[in-house]
Amino acid sequence: MKQNILPAIRLTLFCAVFFSGIYTFLIYGVAQFSPNNGKGEIIEHNGKKFYANVGQKFDKDEYFWSRPSAVDYNAAGAGGSNKGPSNPDYLKDVEGRIENFMKHNPGIQKSEIPSDIVTASGAGLDPNISVQAAKVQAKRIAEIRKIDQNSVDELIANQIEKPFLGMFGTEKINVLKLNIALDGLK
Repeated sequence: MKQNILPAIRLTLFCAVFFSGIYTFLIYGVAQFSPNNGKGEIIEHNGKKFYANVGQKFDKDEYFWSRPSAVDYNAAGAGGSNKGPSNPDYLKDVEGRIENFMKHNPGIQKSEIPSDIVTASGAGLDPNISVQAAKVQAKRIAEIRKIDQNSVDELIANQIEKPFLGMFGTEKINVLKLNIALDGLK
């Protein structure tokens, strides 16, 4: 037993020093080379500051809708619902979102609705939607704002963010940036 206690104590002390000091400063140093020094991307619009890397709630018909959030877009309490895809409550929530989406986007078939516009992300704060999720909303926005749908489609195309290094992830659109650009179409 004595031969196990000393290595365990040494390992504990090493981990405490490494993870509370060295590792923390290493990650902090790497963050200094990222955009905005690791503090996130801040966008100022109409005198307000928004974090582009944290999901914002957009649910008005004249804007592109955000991905649903299990935590009501509260960055202090990020987290998923922990309900699996076979959970009856979860299925009821998703079905309600589908019905609501179809009500606000007449002419859209259920099969055309991308999953990311009716399901919450793991953290509940995803700032992005898929390109398809933006495209299925274009008609509604063009009609409400009384602008040409081709202008809205072009705006969507200009806001597409490509995968990291062209291969990691999928194409996506930041909803906050898209809606700010949409306001600029006036």
